[in-house]
Amino acid sequence: IAQEVALSVVHAVEIDPDAYSWAKRNIIEHGQGRVHLHPEDMADCLPELNGQVDLVISNPPYIPPGAVPPDPEVRDYDPHRALYGSGEDGLGEIRAVERTARRLLRPGGLVAVEHADEQGNAVFWLFSEERGWRDVTIRKDLTGRDRFVTARFGQE
Repeated sequence: IAQEVALSVVHAVEIDPDAYSWAKRNIIEHGQGRVHLHPEDMADCLPELNGQVDLVISNPPYIPPGAVPPDPEVRDYDPHRALYGSGEDGLGEIRAVERTARRLLRPGGLVAVEHADEQGNAVFWLFSEERGWRDVTIRKDLTGRDRFVTARFGQE
């Protein structure tokens, strides 16, 4: 985001110490002084930014316990903690993203969250109108698979 959106200020959160170290190295290597990395849990991160954020993007763990990722590059190399979500459906972290985005976003702010191919409808319904979401859309990846949901919070 920092490389693609001029003048953006990015706040990234990572709770896993190993992933945090890699993210920190990437930020240093690519010289993005506008990226601020926080060793925090997405569920309660960045309270100082409540109501001020334009965009929340998340690729949380979402694979249900017991499921096996079909893509070998994911299945064979990605850390377990980065893949498997909590709860029977694997959507515990996406539920946390929904709550956190609702807290952080300014009116009219946007959230985008990745999910497994077959989870599009379930994730769609997590971003309900009763919780202040509008323009909720299931989006396809470059291979035509349902892979992420976007939603706008409140009124602009």
